Amino acid sequence: MFRTFAQVRVSIACAAVLASISRVPPEAHAMAFEAPPQNANVNTSAVIEQFNRAFNRHDADAVASLLTDDTVFEDTSPAPDGRRIEGKAAVSEFWRAWFTRNPDAQFETEEMIVSGNRALVRWVYRKLRNGQPWHLRGIDVFTVRDGKVAAKLAYVKG
Repeated sequence: MFRTFAQVRVSIACAAVLASISRVPPEAHAMAFEAPPQNANVNTSAVIEQFNRAFNRHDADAVASLLTDDTVFEDTSPAPDGRRIEGKAAVSEFWRAWFTRNPDAQFETEEMIVSGNRALVRWVYRKLRNGQPWHLRGIDVFTVRDGKVAAKLAYVKG
């Protein structure tokens, strides 16, 4: 697939983020970028795609079914660091309330980069604000464990 220079720079930056936030000791970072088993990438991609489809349907029960019991969600607000929510019940309740407050919200995946059980998803969040189309761009850092989302850490531009 042909990629522009800007897309290659984003991919390199995303790989750097994965390396910097991994739980791998610094001296082992070179090993961290060895190709993971192909089925690990496929499983991680499938879980995240399933999560995103449920999310865009605003199906709180389906989203909850894709979370580990000890899942972690880091929101983009309040600035500057956002809020950390821990545990399946608390994260599920957050999304249930969020779906109610944002009934027309949709996330469009621009790019997904997967390495083993980790993934970076660049997205555009779209909804109406004051009756006018509005959007925000950002990135999520996912960790998948045993076929479920163990962490979703969200960051936004601006």
